[in-house]
Amino acid sequence: MTSAEVANKLPNDFIWGFATASFQIEGSTNVEGRGKSIWDDFSKQPGKTMDGKDGDVATDSYRLWREDIALLSKYGVKSYRFSLSWSRIIPLGGRNDPVNPEGIAFYSNFIDALLENGIIPFVTLYHWDLPQVLHDRYGGWLNKNEVVQDYVRYAQVCFRAFGDRVKHWLTMNEPWCISILGYGRGVFAPGRSSDRDRSPEGDSSTEPWIVGHSVILSHAYAVKIYREEFKAAQGGQIGITLNGDWAMPYDDNPKNVEAAQHALDVAIGWFADPIYLGHYPDYMKQMLRERLPEFTPAELAVVKGSSDFYGMNTYTTNLCRDGGDDEFQGLVEYTFIRPDGTQLGTQAHCAWLQDYPQGFRHLLNYIWKRYMLPIYVTENGFAVKDEHLKPIEEALQDKDRVNYFKGVTASLKAAVLEDGVDVRAYFPWSFVDNFEWADGYITRFGVTYVDYETQQRYPKNSAKFLVKWFGENIEAGDKKPQ
Repeated sequence: MTSAEVANKLPNDFIWGFATASFQIEGSTNVEGRGKSIWDDFSKQPGKTMDGKDGDVATDSYRLWREDIALLSKYGVKSYRFSLSWSRIIPLGGRNDPVNPEGIAFYSNFIDALLENGIIPFVTLYHWDLPQVLHDRYGGWLNKNEVVQDYVRYAQVCFRAFGDRVKHWLTMNEPWCISILGYGRGVFAPGRSSDRDRSPEGDSSTEPWIVGHSVILSHAYAVKIYREEFKAAQGGQIGITLNGDWAMPYDDNPKNVEAAQHALDVAIGWFADPIYLGHYPDYMKQMLRERLPEFTPAELAVVKGSSDFYGMNTYTTNLCRDGGDDEFQGLVEYTFIRPDGTQLGTQAHCAWLQDYPQGFRHLLNYIWKRYMLPIYVTENGFAVKDEHLKPIEEALQDKDRVNYFKGVTASLKAAVLEDGVDVRAYFPWSFVDNFEWADGYITRFGVTYVDYETQQRYPKNSAKFLVKWFGENIEAGDKKPQ
């Protein structure tokens, strides 16, 4: 192989694989000691999911985990990103509540089996499934003093049980979604909102910012414990993963250029700036004033620098116009329609997602220049329009998803090899079609089709594309040191 060919590949230690979350795939919600999470009852309330379905079965992965690992192994992934269920591990959730040995055993066996198959476990501690008891007991994320202590103890239990084998930890998945969708818009559990048609209680003007603050502190104190008590012996890395899409000015009007930055400040800077730079964005302070909680100096000392890398979940690009009254978007209007009337890209099944791979490259560059830490892309994917209505044979020919990944992988490679961005990992979302939260089972993000009647798994063309692409675009492992 020529040096030019080697130079045109991602480094051989680049990590790639597929991602999932516990509540979206496991099912078996009331077996072997698992307690309820906030999603159990929420998803059963009429009108909370698009198809009226819940997560009781999902993709039945709690029972079918061996088949899942066999398929991951067949795909040849280097890694698998999955999340632990807090209420499987500590059913009542709290720092003085008993640990469930069956929950520990399940994940321990799962991790062992991944390693036996040469697959690196990439573990998320919290992917939106707070133990219901903690919400009932003291308000969950709304109660900083209680929840930080309970989360840190849960993290400690996991580090102790699995950290000898797990070297990649994510504390939280998408704090923006936890805060805004759970406590602002009220569309995700626990469904709190000022909209009384949606929720009997909640205050969208204050609660999301309180929750975000609690989540940042829970993350930071868990990282502190990891670094002080476990890292020396276990040698792992720990960080947080944040969602946020590229924000592009609608046109070159200075107000719209400014609006795009405001969108980034609220979508990304809200969490990334305190964690990597040590303060909330100025724009958020101006917008929220006394509604934005403040860190004490002692808290800030723990928060700043509390992530070893930048975990990045991203799906799309928004064109941004000044105006609008939605604080959750930074008082910025989002659109996919360009000034000339054309669409930004191919429309996905979800209204909020269009395919625009150039935006992915721009965002990687933005994150790298602003925060200067290695980037792990922990989610990125596409839901094909009306895939749930198509016969299996047709759904497997997921052309729009293949095109999406063609664009994004080209952007990824260009960002690394041409722009010098330090990207270390890429995890397409998702390994399998699954319970897509408020969308139920209608929206399909999987690279593997799941027939929910039989729980059979069928690789889609997107899985084949990605397996082949990473096979061809990562340096071989037997490269001799220079």
